[in-house]
Amino acid sequence: KKEADAQIRSVPPGLIAGSDRDAKMVAIARKNLSALPHGKSVQINVADVFTLGGFENTTLVTNPPYGLRMGEEKKVQAFIKSFGDFLKQRCSGSTAFVYVGERALLKKVGLRTTWKKPLVNGALDGRLAKYELY
Repeated sequence: KKEADAQIRSVPPGLIAGSDRDAKMVAIARKNLSALPHGKSVQINVADVFTLGGFENTTLVTNPPYGLRMGEEKKVQAFIKSFGDFLKQRCSGSTAFVYVGERALLKKVGLRTTWKKPLVNGALDGRLAKYELY
């Protein structure tokens, strides 16, 4: 493990960043990152995705809320649709990888997937979808 850890390179500032609107989730992410070599160089902030300016010509990896933390099904579907609109309108030239724990939610994104793969996360039989954004 020491040998493998020694081969981990530092991350240039701004290369990897993340956010969540829930401060508790951000604290958990920071704690997990602190256990990694150079993990403190990853920027994690409390922010609502819809308040962010957008992400052009980059790669996004996200696990948006899909029910367990949000509750109501209609609320989740509305969020996923709004998130798909965010990707379309403010993430041109980017590639997005989106994990949903409920397969049916992929249709609510409103974008055509480049591919989708089954991905089990705990007890959830979810899907990881790739979107090329133009």
